[in-house]
Amino acid sequence: MNVDVVPAIAELRERLSPRRRTGSIGFVPTMGALHEGHARLIDRARSECATVVVSIFVNPLQFDRPDDLANYPKTLDADLDLCRAHGVDMVFAPSAPELYPQPPLCTVRVERLADHLCGRYRPGHFAGVATVVLKLLAIVQPDRAYFGEKDAQQLAIVERLVADFNLPVEIVPVPTVRAADGLAISSRNQHLDARGRALAPALYRALQKADRQIAAGESNVASIVAAAAQEVPRADDVRLEYLEVVDPAELQPVRSVGGPVRVAGALWIGRTRLIDNILSTPPSKK
Repeated sequence: MNVDVVPAIAELRERLSPRRRTGSIGFVPTMGALHEGHARLIDRARSECATVVVSIFVNPLQFDRPDDLANYPKTLDADLDLCRAHGVDMVFAPSAPELYPQPPLCTVRVERLADHLCGRYRPGHFAGVATVVLKLLAIVQPDRAYFGEKDAQQLAIVERLVADFNLPVEIVPVPTVRAADGLAISSRNQHLDARGRALAPALYRALQKADRQIAAGESNVASIVAAAAQEVPRADDVRLEYLEVVDPAELQPVRSVGGPVRVAGALWIGRTRLIDNILSTPPSKK
């Protein structure tokens, strides 16, 4: 199957205009380096929408470290192959000057939802995410947009962005795709060497241990986190950046588990930063 690659905003709008009259438009925003997780988003969109658009754009506004932006994998040819294989109709692949013809003076400020988890360690990151998502939704004007639950904080912010700005789009969460050993599929995994890849599932094991404690009735968050952190191996090149238990709605830390919570963590292995999270529910009270 062929896929149209569209680099310009005006051309994308022109091509989508007739399609709006024939069915719904599904949108999967990405930064490229596509993998099985992105394929799951695309497949969900393909099953629900008449037209599927994927954007590929490495957004400079959301990088807090210049080296991270410079090293972010760029694999356009392979990305297009994946899009063809999964039935994408159009790939919107703008240049940075196309999306930001001048330095933006109006950006989105994210409060409260970005105070903890990754937001604490990546200043300005979620303002950049919210700004580019708002731009992309305004350009594509989809009926539905698809986001992975692996990036739970991003998903929560996008959902609130849509609500706060009354955007006419349905945000569709898609469950995290994992490797056989539990590691959440991510574009950054390709930076891991063999040793790092073997160590990487420790983050998911830590989250699972926290989940088991919560399911067993443990409510003290400090105890839950301390026990879960023991799953992370001690090594010079391994560092647990955070392991937090937060409420699922506004992502604020809780001291005691009294209802569903999200357990989230970030783990550094060498120069590679991995994130993951799970939703955990305590036993019901009789």
